[in-house]
Amino acid sequence: MALSMRIIKFIKQWTLLCSIVFGSLVYLLFTHIEVLTPFGDFIGPKLVMVLPINIFLMLYVTFCKIQMNDLTPRKWHFILQGIRTLLAALSVLSANLCTNPTYKLLWEGVFICAICPTAAAAPVIVDKLGGNIASLTIYLLIANGFTSIIIPLFFPLMEKGANITFAMAAWLVLQRVLMVLIIPLCLALLSRKHLPKFVTWLKTKRNLAFYLWSFNLSIIMGLAMQNILHAPVSGWVLTALCIIPLILAVVQFSIGKLVGHRYGDSIGAGQALGQKNTVVGIWLTLSFLNPYAAIAPCVYVIWQNIINAVQLWYKDKYGYLKW
Repeated sequence: MALSMRIIKFIKQWTLLCSIVFGSLVYLLFTHIEVLTPFGDFIGPKLVMVLPINIFLMLYVTFCKIQMNDLTPRKWHFILQGIRTLLAALSVLSANLCTNPTYKLLWEGVFICAICPTAAAAPVIVDKLGGNIASLTIYLLIANGFTSIIIPLFFPLMEKGANITFAMAAWLVLQRVLMVLIIPLCLALLSRKHLPKFVTWLKTKRNLAFYLWSFNLSIIMGLAMQNILHAPVSGWVLTALCIIPLILAVVQFSIGKLVGHRYGDSIGAGQALGQKNTVVGIWLTLSFLNPYAAIAPCVYVIWQNIINAVQLWYKDKYGYLKW
């Protein structure tokens, strides 16, 4: 009994790490055990289709805690857009100065991890860490709008054959933002006004959105493992594409927290700059850049969620975040 309680406690403390391991193991089992492969081939695409539905639900649950009056832009929202643009511009410049295609590939990995918009799940983690959900929600809207501008600006500079227009980028962003951000936000605000008893009940389910995200993370890890294990690069290049996202994750989380600290929102700003929508990053890389560079956002999702897991553990143990 004591052992089972310790296991449950461990899973609750390290839910994100357990999701990473679970998603990876399930993918390996259903791709390497011959009798399970047909079932894996059938259920895998179905689980991927569930991702946006789960994101919609978890954001609706999270947004039900927001007051309309709190949805105001902050100065740090725009400072982080500048930092994000600067990081992307420096990686584009470095890539264009490279004559070696291998080094250019590595810089493309840096570029995609920098230019990616903030993950839709970031408000869920901010809520768990005790940050300002409303502030980050406004940041998400600003960041996604900004993404539609900088993607068609930088992608052709990074990859000469990248035929992506402003209209294409805007449509890509609008499709994703409308479904997983604007609609759940509007529904949540309407629910607060017209269904207050339901919202009050929903607020009692404190970890519902977090566990929905943990389930999604397991599915995303399956996608990440597929890209990593089937990568046509190996040796030091693969190692570099795994280490670079770790460095970038630490740098971006740290810069975000440093900027946010000046404006009393280190938690939200850290997640805003550090927690990336790697699914969008992978798609953009496979569509417009060297597809081998997609390994970087695949690995980034692992490192960012390890950082999230450590933050959640620290907050749970000490009641506050030290950094």
